Formats: sequence, C-alpha cells, structure tokens
Amino acid sequence: MTTDASARAIKPELLRTYTEDFNKDRANLIAADAAVSAGVLKAATDYRGVRALPRDFSIELKQGSITNQERSGRCWMFASLNTLRYELMHRWNLEDFEFSETYLFFWDAMEKSNTYMENVLRTLDEPTDSRLFEAINWGPSDDGGWWQMFAALVNKYGLVPKSAYPESENSRNSDDFKQYLNSKLREFAAELRRRSAAGASEDELRALKDEYMGTVYRICAVSLGEPPEKFDFFARTKDDAEDDKKCDGKACKCKADADGKACKCKADAGGKAESCKCGDSCKCEGKSDAKACKCNKDKSDKPKTGKDERPQIREIGITPLEFYKKYVPVDVNDFATLANAPLKNRPFNQRYRIRFSANVAEAGDMEFVNVPLDVFKKAALDQLTAGHPIWFACDCTQFALRKDGFFDQSVVRVDQLFGTEFTGDKAHGLEYGDSPSNHAMTFTGVNLGEDGKPNRWKVENSWGKDAGKDGYYVMSDAWFDRYVTELIIRKEYLDEATRALLTAEPVELDPWQPLTRRCR
Repeated sequence: MTTDASARAIKPELLRTYTEDFNKDRANLIAADAAVSAGVLKAATDYRGVRALPRDFSIELKQGSITNQERSGRCWMFASLNTLRYELMHRWNLEDFEFSETYLFFWDAMEKSNTYMENVLRTLDEPTDSRLFEAINWGPSDDGGWWQMFAALVNKYGLVPKSAYPESENSRNSDDFKQYLNSKLREFAAELRRRSAAGASEDELRALKDEYMGTVYRICAVSLGEPPEKFDFFARTKDDAEDDKKCDGKACKCKADADGKACKCKADAGGKAESCKCGDSCKCEGKSDAKACKCNKDKSDKPKTGKDERPQIREIGITPLEFYKKYVPVDVNDFATLANAPLKNRPFNQRYRIRFSANVAEAGDMEFVNVPLDVFKKAALDQLTAGHPIWFACDCTQFALRKDGFFDQSVVRVDQLFGTEFTGDKAHGLEYGDSPSNHAMTFTGVNLGEDGKPNRWKVENSWGKDAGKDGYYVMSDAWFDRYVTELIIRKEYLDEATRALLTAEPVELDPWQPLTRRCR
C-alpha cells in the first residue's frame, strides 16, 4: 500500500477532536487525576474485586518460609525447588528448609555456556543474521529457564541445602555477571566460526571449546564461588507437640498400643522423626534411621534444662547427588510438562519439542504436551487435592497487583480507567506475544465452591515476603484460564490418554515460536 506522507500522519484536526472529547467526559478527568497521582495500577484497583478474592482456601498446603530471587531471573529454579522442599520437609518432619538456588545457578551458567558453543558448532553454515542464529545468540547464558532445565541439572549435579552454598551478590543481582559472561561467549563464538572458515576440523574446534570452558568456569567461580563437592548437613525435626492433638486429661494411647484410643502418635510416616504425647507407657512404630522416636512421658521424668532435645538429622561429607537421592522423596523425572495453548497451529493432544532449547547439551531439548483446558485444570486439581504443590508458568504482568498480591481482571480494572475493553483471548495473547509465559511460581492451594469447581488459587511466589500477602498471591479461576499456560504434573495424576502422549512422536518447534520463551 502506497500513500503520501500527509495521509500517514496524525492530523491536527483529529487531535483537536480527541482533546475536546476527552475533556467533555467527567470520568476521564477523574481517571487522569487518579492515574497521574497514584499510577495506573492503583488507580485501576477495584475494591469489590479485591473483596471477592478472600485469602482462604478449602485445600491448602503447609509450605516453608517464603523465598526471594531478588534481582535475578531464577524464578523457574525457585519454583522448582519450592515444590521439592515441600516434599522433603514433610518427609523428614522439618519446620522449614530451603535448597541452595545458587548451587544450581552456577551449574546452569556452565551448562548453558557449553550448550551455546555446541549450538554455534551446529550452525556454522548459518549467516549471523539468520533468524535461527539470532535466536541462539540472543542470550547465551541468560538466567531464564523451565522445569525440564531444572530436572536436567538435578539429574547431573544433585542438590544442596542453602547453608552449604548460600546466596552471593551476583546470584541476588545477576545482570553484571551475566553481561560479561555473555560477551565472552560471543567472542568465543566468533572465533569458532573464524577457525571453521579457515579449515579447522570438528575435533580441533571442540578442543578449542573445551579450552574456552576453562575461562567460563573461572568467571562463574569468581562471581559465585566454587560449588561444594561434599558438605555437612544438620537439621532438627520440628516439635510434634505443636501439631499433635492434645488429650485434655483424658486417657490416651499411642498408635502402637492395642487399645487404639483417641490420641495417636506420629509414627506412621516412615523415616520421619516421631514423638508420642501419652500419659501412659507407650511404644512407637516406624522409627527413623536416627532413632528419633521419643515419648513425652520419658521427658517428664527428667528435669527441664532448656536444652534443645529435638531429634537431629546429621550427615558428614555427603555429596550433592547423594543428598538428592537420600533426602528428596520424589524423582524429578516423574513429572510431565502440560501446556494449554489454544492455537490453530498447535493442535491439542500432541507432543511438541522446542529446537535448541536445552541447557544441558546431552539432556535434550524441552518438550510439552498441549492439552485442552479441562484436562489441564483437572490434572492441577488432582495433584493439589492429593497434597502436592505444582510448578506453573504464566504471564505475571497482566492484570496483576505485585505489591498487594492479586491476579485477576476484576481487580485491575484498566478497562474502566481507560474507557476501553481488553478483549484478547488466550490464543491472541500467545500468537501476538502479548501474554507469553514469563514467570514461574507454585500453586499451594485452591478453593472449591459449592459445585466442587475451583474459584480461586493460592500462589507461592519467590519475590520475598513484602510482595503480595506475606509472599503469597491469590489468583481468580478466570485468570488461571486466561494466563496460566504451563503446569508441571506428576505423571501419576495424568489420565491415560495424556500419559500415552508422553511417548508419541514429537512435532518440532523453532526457538522463536509461541511457548518457547524462558521464565525469569
């Protein structure tokens, strides 16, 4: 289409019409006063929408203290570790626990750097301005990622508690570290391509890459400190007296007694630390390896000293892989990625694989199964109802109040503030890049209405206690339908048809297409 410059310009007479129309409407003037003074989100907040989303849930999981990724793009790591620490805490009866996110951050930077250079070697014939090379070269070791990247790191390097490898200034605020690591990686890429053009063999290029990885290790170790090969682990189990039901002076027996009366001891979760609240003599079942089962009767015969006598878990010189296999009661490979992307060119009930998306080169590219919304949501409900949190990805910026902790279009009424409706649906948001997955969090609760259907969801975030309500958000079910695009579901909670898709032949996607953006 060809038109002259005047036809393309904003016309002065139209500008006069716009301002006249704006000033004639009293609502515009009030909206402008509010938005200019308080900002768009505060001005658009609807108190009725807030009141319609109370923070109580019929299904709610007891999680540890809130975590904080600070100024880094590690949300996918935090959300993944939050799902695992829940399982570890309840398996070992711990009051609180946090894995070291920095430990995986170190190895992710190493692995992404290696995979970037491998991808450079795979695309030596691509011009540097091709779409594929631009996608590969965009962020060689950027922070973002998915659950499957996390699983690949855990499988290879294991896990450590935060005490064994704490946060550093460059894990809390990663921009400078990653800026210069990426700059060096791009220099390496240019040299690999130059050597290839000069006739270097594949073996010579890969040997050069191995040499370059020594520099990568040095940059990572200077920025984050070297990760531990072995470490000591110490924890105290929580006081069961806080959770056990008291007998109120009535006769009670432990589970191990034949009478089986009202009061039961926590000796039924194999491997946990147990204690009994009984006025009578009792025996405990299912003692842990640490022989941590004690009875309150025995304690009452001893003078109180103030000494912390809670059972202990102690490990000396354990490796990260040993720690993961011994203390984490779930296998990271027993999960599947479900997506709900209602796109015409992404048919439902199909397995997809994203080219050039791996962080660990030998682990393979990222995959997901695209399923209809009803299948997607049922898997989430089944897993939460069974008592397990859920990693999920969404666009956290749309109709969201970060400080107050709401995800809901009825709370953030920018439609009323601006006097225009926002009608784009989920397919539109994905196809036009308006609402891609950009953040990962954890579902830790859901509220079911009288009809048994969900009406709001509890969300554990990784932005610290000052974001949301003590670090937690509430999400309306309508917002879930519109903006939640990925769930990580234990395979046992998939229906047979969906489980069968996990081994179907995948359709390959290019790394710039919808659902390929990494969460940060």
